[in-house]
Amino acid sequence: MKTIAENWPPVKGDYVTGKPDSRIAVVTLASHLEAFPDAAIWGSSKTENLGVEKIIVNVISNSNIRYVLVCGTESRGHLAGHSLLAIHANGIDEKGRIIGSQGAIPFIENISREAVERFQKQVTLLDRIGLNDPEEIRQLVEDYKDNVEAYPEEPLVVCSPRKRQASFAVPASGDVIISGELVMDSIAGVICLAESL
Repeated sequence: MKTIAENWPPVKGDYVTGKPDSRIAVVTLASHLEAFPDAAIWGSSKTENLGVEKIIVNVISNSNIRYVLVCGTESRGHLAGHSLLAIHANGIDEKGRIIGSQGAIPFIENISREAVERFQKQVTLLDRIGLNDPEEIRQLVEDYKDNVEAYPEEPLVVCSPRKRQASFAVPASGDVIISGELVMDSIAGVICLAESL
């Protein structure tokens, strides 16, 4: 059985990859801590919406990851760590709101309920929000990196990686809806008028 999606991790972000067959991923929230190479993936997350979505997409596309260590300093207002714990425990409602999240904008808009449910089944979250001690974090990575078997299903890829265009172009459509009239191309970081239908 294949355990890692081709071109893993599929979405870009503020992270580094280590050992793709490791059983643990590390989310350092608003802290920037030196990565330990025995983790599958290691990075920060400061938002309760896009940040949480990226974590889910990159984790479920690697069936080897069975634990997510949530550590570092919580992002003020956004509460990315709290929101990650809430989505894992409670999922999302019919409007995409993370049930139980106290973050400012806890809405999941770019991934499906199926992806959220896979995340809930595949991994155990290790809640160490506030932990910034590199030695203690290193020990947790060491303790969990080879623990248990890979998740018994193929990786779930919910979005494909897109390459940034070599030259600037104004997009005619986007992948993030801002309002009925505006969309954003999240790769280019450009907001434009939505195409009229």
